[in-house]
Amino acid sequence: MRLPLLSLLAAAIAAGAAPAGAAETVKIGAVFSLTGNAAAYGAQQKAGVQLAVDELNKSGKLPGITLELVLEDDGTNPQQGISVFDRLINLNKVSAIIGPTLSTLAEAADPRAQAQKTPVVAVSNTKPNAITTIGDYIWRVSLTEAQVIPSAIAIAREKLGFKTAAILYGNDDAFTKAGFDVMKGSLEKSGVPILGIQTFATKDRDFNAQLTALKALKPDILFVSALVEQAGSIAVQARQLGYTGPIMGGNGFNSTKFIQLAGPAAEGVLVGTAWNRASQDPVNQAFIAAMKARGTDPDQFGAQAYTGVLVIADAIRLAGMKGGRDDIKAGFAKVKDLPTPLGKFSFLPNRDGNHAAAVQVVKGAKFEILQ
Repeated sequence: MRLPLLSLLAAAIAAGAAPAGAAETVKIGAVFSLTGNAAAYGAQQKAGVQLAVDELNKSGKLPGITLELVLEDDGTNPQQGISVFDRLINLNKVSAIIGPTLSTLAEAADPRAQAQKTPVVAVSNTKPNAITTIGDYIWRVSLTEAQVIPSAIAIAREKLGFKTAAILYGNDDAFTKAGFDVMKGSLEKSGVPILGIQTFATKDRDFNAQLTALKALKPDILFVSALVEQAGSIAVQARQLGYTGPIMGGNGFNSTKFIQLAGPAAEGVLVGTAWNRASQDPVNQAFIAAMKARGTDPDQFGAQAYTGVLVIADAIRLAGMKGGRDDIKAGFAKVKDLPTPLGKFSFLPNRDGNHAAAVQVVKGAKFEILQ
């Protein structure tokens, strides 16, 4: 009597039947700049998503579901970003994608996900009035520059009392151009005269000519929108030229790599941030401790990437423990006041993220919240 039973079981397996109560594996793609000009951000993001996936799989918060991380490098290159998106969507069959790192790459790659109805969680794309406008499968955890910079400028102005400003920005990258647009608009709206504006390209490393021109105008504060590799050099060169006033960076400064690159020149630099490292919220403190235990001192990019995984997991829960692409998309719309290292997280009606922002200042070679 055993042979017929075994034959029936073998036939059922061959036909693709799964035993009742079998665990479901939900594949989550992650596309970060692990090489190229934005690799400092990608390293933090990789550490953040890996930590979140490992913790969730051990926690039992998604009963019957195991998350599988499929990590890809976009090389800080739009064409490579498109290729890895296509691979994740069509070959790996992921249920959702986190990334890519930069807004420029998101504008290139996200339309592929939208066309294939694959949810994307942008964890570091800050260009205002973009990214989520690509389509209804694109959602954003990261606050836009328009959500962070105006309040950061207001806080810094109250603390420092600056009356004039100058701006230096990268003009060939969507991330840095967006930061400049918001800086310029916010300063104009608040009645702060902009004495001068200078630009550079992302491959530039010598900023002496631009900084000399701006320094001669004697601004009370210098605003800079740059990726981290340029940000460190700009701070160093500004101090070498004798500029002693405050420097305030855009989102590209929100990396411990900036402090490493700038060294003593980083001291006193200000930056608006989507992550309050000093928050004593238990979720935030547990995240910091866990990242440090794995050998990573976390920054905003790591916190945002970690949060991206939490948001996907919550969407699966809210979809009734279903991990399909449309299930996750439907779950996103229900995410509200989710505890994360960024604070209580919710999505706005336009699919942008919503949580509190702050201002950081470098003190003693560390980021601290400006008090």
